[in-house]
Amino acid sequence: MVTRMIVHRSFAVDGAQPGPAQSDPETAVPAEELAALDAYSQAVIRAVHRVSPAVVSVSMARPAPPPLRRRGLPELRGAGSGVIIAPDGYILTNSHVVEGAERVEVRLQDERQLPARLVGHDPHSDLAVLQVLEAGLPAAILGDSARLRVGQLVVAVGNPLGFQATVSAGVVSALGRTLRAQTGRLIENVIQTDAALNPGNSGGPLVDSRGEVIGINTAIIAGAQGICFAIPINTAKWVVTQLLREGRVRRAYLGVGAHMVELDRRVVVQFQLPRPTAAQVTEVQPKTAADAAGLRPGDVILRAGETWVGSPDDLQRALGRHTLGQRLLLEILRGGQRLVVEALPTELPDS
Repeated sequence: MVTRMIVHRSFAVDGAQPGPAQSDPETAVPAEELAALDAYSQAVIRAVHRVSPAVVSVSMARPAPPPLRRRGLPELRGAGSGVIIAPDGYILTNSHVVEGAERVEVRLQDERQLPARLVGHDPHSDLAVLQVLEAGLPAAILGDSARLRVGQLVVAVGNPLGFQATVSAGVVSALGRTLRAQTGRLIENVIQTDAALNPGNSGGPLVDSRGEVIGINTAIIAGAQGICFAIPINTAKWVVTQLLREGRVRRAYLGVGAHMVELDRRVVVQFQLPRPTAAQVTEVQPKTAADAAGLRPGDVILRAGETWVGSPDDLQRALGRHTLGQRLLLEILRGGQRLVVEALPTELPDS
């Protein structure tokens, strides 16, 4: 079934036509030229012709810290990439590309430079939405990252090191990776690829052979070769929906600090636990859901809702999936006894 995401604006999703400015990849290259190319080259060319009109360069400026201002440097500049996701000027990029920006500009493929406003950003997923006051823009088609397979051809388009509209190709190296955002929270289901990325690629699209966006390029491992990461587009669709509706992404918050502990073998056997580790509470913030539920330092959290908790990261995942306003059952160990407590998570503070 073809699914379309519509959030206040018309997005091009799963084969929808993005608008008159989009060129047909079958006619973008003359047939006689395609005939001279191998199948791999043809696939890359078609993908690039489909998505490249929607790829933009993002530049930002933010105030320099006082020590630099005293040395005559009033502002810091940065650059990245982005992709147009709606014909009326909505653009998806990375949060870290525009973090702290006082001024943001976007350069289109036709060389026009337009001021952009920040609609909203979510540092926990490293995604942001910009808007330029322009209509009839070429919008990319958003695919389905759940259908990706390891070994699948992918193409990255962006502006690495200031070289506009640069293309690199590779394969999906792995799926289901986790990546820690600058906030410390985990981003789940991250796509690993060997399509070469460099500074400036951040925020640009990762597309499949049909030219549909299946990820937003976000990070590389310094010193490594061919280990690059992209936020899955299905995550991005959810974040965009939240940012356009709420202006922020709402996540559940319990209010505990925790670390991973090894469970005694006898405890694992006695309670038939599926994992030999759990998350032990080290701190309970006052006036939080954990405090109201009666959690105490030293409690060992075994399960949150339907999720078995083997580490604090598992607890974070459970909270990330939890619906605000609904109660969350926590199975804990306290003094050798297995207990169930009920918590009502609140919204994660912006800080």
